[in-house]
Amino acid sequence: MKTMKYVPLLALVALAACSIDPKDYESTPVTIETAAGPVVCQLYTREIVRWDRAIQRPESMSVETADKICYNEGLRQKNGSNAAETPSAPEPML
Repeated sequence: MKTMKYVPLLALVALAACSIDPKDYESTPVTIETAAGPVVCQLYTREIVRWDRAIQRPESMSVETADKICYNEGLRQKNGSNAAETPSAPEPML
């Protein structure tokens, strides 16, 4: 019965060894040309497109719009499409 008290500790150690750090899955950043200017995207693996995000964007573009462009680029690559989709126009300044 002594070994049974170590099972939770071993499980914790095994779990800690697993990496959930997005940096472990980063690819080389890609640049997407838009009407407002270039958007630099940090893409991850093709299976983890929900992490794809903009790391640089034109000042006239919102973070949400830039992130959406990067997410769409991740989906495009995941689906194996060769043609880049035309990104949506930037949001108007209010």
